[in-house]
Amino acid sequence: MHNIARELNDQIRAENPHVYELLSDLGRNLYYPKGILTQTDEATEKAYRFNATIGMATEKGQPMFLPVIQETLSQYNPQDIYTYAPPAGKAKIRAVWREKLLKDNPSLQGKTMSQPIVTNALTHGLSIAADLFLNPQDVLVLPDKLWGNYTMIFGTRRNAEMRNFTFFTEKDEFNTQGMKEALLAQKAQGKAVLLLNFPNNPTGYTPVEKEAQAIVEALLEVAEQGINVAVIVDDAYFGLFYEDSIKESLFGRLANIHPRILAVKVDGPTKEEYVWGFRIGFITFGDASSVVCDVLENKTKAIIRSTISNASHPAQTFVLHALASPDFEKQKEEKYKIMEGRALKVKEILNRGDYQELWDYYPFNSGYFMCLKLKGVKAEELRLHLLHNYGVGVIALGESDIRVAFSCVEEEDLEELFKLIYQGAKDLA
Repeated sequence: MHNIARELNDQIRAENPHVYELLSDLGRNLYYPKGILTQTDEATEKAYRFNATIGMATEKGQPMFLPVIQETLSQYNPQDIYTYAPPAGKAKIRAVWREKLLKDNPSLQGKTMSQPIVTNALTHGLSIAADLFLNPQDVLVLPDKLWGNYTMIFGTRRNAEMRNFTFFTEKDEFNTQGMKEALLAQKAQGKAVLLLNFPNNPTGYTPVEKEAQAIVEALLEVAEQGINVAVIVDDAYFGLFYEDSIKESLFGRLANIHPRILAVKVDGPTKEEYVWGFRIGFITFGDASSVVCDVLENKTKAIIRSTISNASHPAQTFVLHALASPDFEKQKEEKYKIMEGRALKVKEILNRGDYQELWDYYPFNSGYFMCLKLKGVKAEELRLHLLHNYGVGVIALGESDIRVAFSCVEEEDLEELFKLIYQGAKDLA
């Protein structure tokens, strides 16, 4: 183990040994090297005559660029799009995103967390968390209603053992008891990683207030039983809360609540600001010790430096420009209303009872999606039948679930969409 990594681990152990125990073998060996980038930073600050350190071409005091590219980006300073961004991201966008987190999540007020670290969108952020906290055969606890790529990120890449609990109870409430039991089953190991995704993909569900309180209480009980828990909060669809759901991230309620609970927030503008192709996200750590947060940032930078080096500088600049615009909040609210309108329209259509002979639906109150529970029809057969005979695309999940993304269907077309799904199901029933 490198001496720097050993020093970082000693700092974590001194501040919060439970977080050290949560780290994977890779996580313990990670450190951000004092190499070329550090020397470059020093030269940028002090080399007032010539700076011959960085692997980048310059011309007349600016980054070198092709006019054929710059003409499409003329609103931006070349310095803000062509240069390398720091491994942890532009300092300004990290600070602005932190301010946004505090504004959007009242429960974070007065709590200690790291500065958000820029990732190559949320998949990369989740992968970083997997590298930091999961050894082969370590247990990842998560609901059975999940985004399929979790299996690749945590299971295939890190060889973690994925333990699912049933998402909904028979009363169609979030299954907090099932979550708690799955975590308590790890008492002999003394460690577990929990993954929570709200608004949930695929169901479109976010807990209501009493469920959110129950989740926090259950995790405190698990911690009191001597189990260290890293809670990864996947907030990909944050902000798209409709009806009765809580209106903030569970990260705010979980950060700093117990020495054995480390809260990890993975989020970004990908879905929040409708910039899927920009591939910009953030990972943020919530621990009562600022030293622990700093060390985890250092180790995260090591992962970034050793994989992608840094995230897209232009994309960070574009997002920062949008966040600073006086029109940002108004425009975002307009898009939110469109999404909310679609979700409520879907619920109105389904609540009429016209289709209940062929399906029920899981509760949904947020996000991009909702899921149908088919009766007497297999999901994959229906998916293919709809695609080939009606020109309708949906996602089949398991034996009987169909995911419908109302996010990409105009509100006025939703009526026809569900009529076609119903007709297809009736063909096969």
